[in-house]
Formats: sequence, structure tokens, C-alpha cells
Amino acid sequence: MAAGARLSIFPLAGAILFPRGTLPLHIFEPRYRAMISDALIRDRRIGMVQPRDDHLVPALYDIGCVGRIVHVEAMEDGRYNIVLEGLSRFRILRELDTATAFRQVEAELAVFCEDEPAPLPFAVRAEVEREARRFADARGYAVDWDEVGRIDDESLINGVAQIAPFDVVTRQALLEAPGLPERAELLVQFLQFYRLSGAGAPPLQ
Repeated sequence: MAAGARLSIFPLAGAILFPRGTLPLHIFEPRYRAMISDALIRDRRIGMVQPRDDHLVPALYDIGCVGRIVHVEAMEDGRYNIVLEGLSRFRILRELDTATAFRQVEAELAVFCEDEPAPLPFAVRAEVEREARRFADARGYAVDWDEVGRIDDESLINGVAQIAPFDVVTRQALLEAPGLPERAELLVQFLQFYRLSGAGAPPLQ
């Protein structure tokens, strides 16, 4: 997909896709079912982007991630279960005036370097694992830490960024980090803040 290409977008708060990552989605709204049908006919690609507000037609963050549909389950009632594979982040240049039920934008991809990152220094990796363990322990999450230790750096950083109960602004900051070292540093800071402040914790029953 070239810079300045047309891209159908799925605005979804709290859903972050990273290059080389995956994101499972259940598609049930008619307009997004139409978007998936259209993508399957064309190039199987859509853009995931977070809304900035909760308006009926929300403003959008400038940065999102293009995902390719690598698995699809079409249900009899028209809904879809899909899995997206992240390809590249994009920057929205402008929203297009279209007749489709779903929104489309002109997107630029060339501004991002999405090469596979080099391994993180051992100390950085250890700090991420340490803060992730402290966070999980504080929230009472059960985690197989032996399995975590076998995950590559990028999958670990992006996986924690996806599943941790961060707010929209925090997730967006992680997505927009220039590279994996910067994302790892931010992730450690956010894990510490959320653990110590109790932000994002479920309400007491």
C-alpha cells in the first residue's frame, strides 16, 4: 500500500494493533460488516484507529495501524470473527467524502520505519518483565512467567500494551512511540503509574 493510499478505517477505543502483532475482533455493526465484506473483495486490509471522543461521528487520532485480515469466520447472520495482522502504522492525511457507510481516509505510511527491531538490552527486557510481574501481582492476574520468558521482546512489549487496562490516551502514546526501546520505556512508566495509583483497576464489589 503506497503513501497517500485510500484506507477504510475502524475507529475503536482501546483496541491497539501493532506492526507484526495480531488483534482478534468480533464484527457485528452493519457498517463494519460492510467494511469487512468490502475489504475481503479488495485487499483484505483495514485501518485500526482510536477515536478521540465519544461523539456519534468521533474525531480520530492521527496515527493508527493497517491490519490485514488473516483469518475470517463468516456467520449466518452476517457477523464476522476476524483476526488482523499488523502491517504498518499510518498517519491520516485527510478524511475522504464517500458514499460508504464506513469511513475512509487518505493515509500516509512512508513516515514510519517498521523494520523488525533489534533485541532490547538485557537490562531493559528485565525491567519490563519485573514491572509486568509487579503489575500482575498487584491486580491478582495469573500469568505463566516461564512462558513469558520465552516470548521475543517485541511480542512481549506489544502484548502487554494491548492487554493491560490502559486508557485510550496511554494506548495511543504506546502506539506512537518511535521504536521498540522508546515503547518499552513508556510501558515501564505506565505499568508503574497504574500499579501505584490504582488507575484502570476494576471497581470494588
